[in-house]
Amino acid sequence: MATITLNEQNFESTVLSEGITLIDFWADWCGPCKMFGPIFEKSSEKHPNITFAKVDTEAEQGLAAMLGIQSIPTIMIFRDGILLFNQAGALPEHSLEQIITSAEALDMDEVRKEIEAQEAGNS
Repeated sequence: MATITLNEQNFESTVLSEGITLIDFWADWCGPCKMFGPIFEKSSEKHPNITFAKVDTEAEQGLAAMLGIQSIPTIMIFRDGILLFNQAGALPEHSLEQIITSAEALDMDEVRKEIEAQEAGNS
């Protein structure tokens, strides 16, 4: 599956949709971003059931600021609207694959229960 481009208009609807959304925050001037780009693309071809998206932080400065992006590349993984992973830095291919496998293996009902328990404890 080809990657899609996210912006302020389609970000929320994309990450809140059912399934896994993997996002690469990048900029054209960023060397590590350029090194990570082919890894991200290759992974998107291996996982057609996952939404792979990119956010150009130069074009989408408001979105990057809203999400607290301070370093690029930054990788985020959402599943069923829940943020599971948020890390700055280019990942090697095997690490990206491990993170995807972990996200796929999660029992999202258990994740929701944990979130509810944490929120109840903070009230």
